[in-house]
Amino acid sequence: MQTPLVMTVIGPDRTGLVESIARLVAEHGGNWLESRMCRLGGEFAGILRVHIPAANRAALEIALNRLENLTVVVRTENPTVARDKQHFVLLEVIGQDRPGIVREITATLAGLDVNVEDFGSECVSAPMSGELLFQARVKLLLPSSVSLDTLRPALERAASEIGVEFTLTEAK
Repeated sequence: MQTPLVMTVIGPDRTGLVESIARLVAEHGGNWLESRMCRLGGEFAGILRVHIPAANRAALEIALNRLENLTVVVRTENPTVARDKQHFVLLEVIGQDRPGIVREITATLAGLDVNVEDFGSECVSAPMSGELLFQARVKLLLPSSVSLDTLRPALERAASEIGVEFTLTEAK
């Protein structure tokens, strides 16, 4: 019987780190399903989903915890209740960087019970002025009670308060 697991991994980045995790998953009969991994400030951070034979879970966890300088957390996947007509929306935010942008945008989303499915952000230099720009790309799952016509004005209020621009598009 296959056990679905979600794992988080964090530690100093180094060459071959992802391969060592992938090798251990494979050696324990696991199947790597999906992941998000990146290097931020010299640290490696990743989250991944695997299926592993139930009998191999403990051995995999022991092997993962033997990897040098890594913190690994393994949890059994908790599938959410299937939602009818999932409505995904892509939110893109850009503006001069300043503290509080993420807080204000996510507070607006949480206030409408909108779930953040995927969030990526970075600060980049503006092409002409060189000022620091904050950019975010966010995949949202709207509850059945929220439409784009409800979400847009709420985001417009937040965006005007913090001086950013945004776009909303239907996601696939």
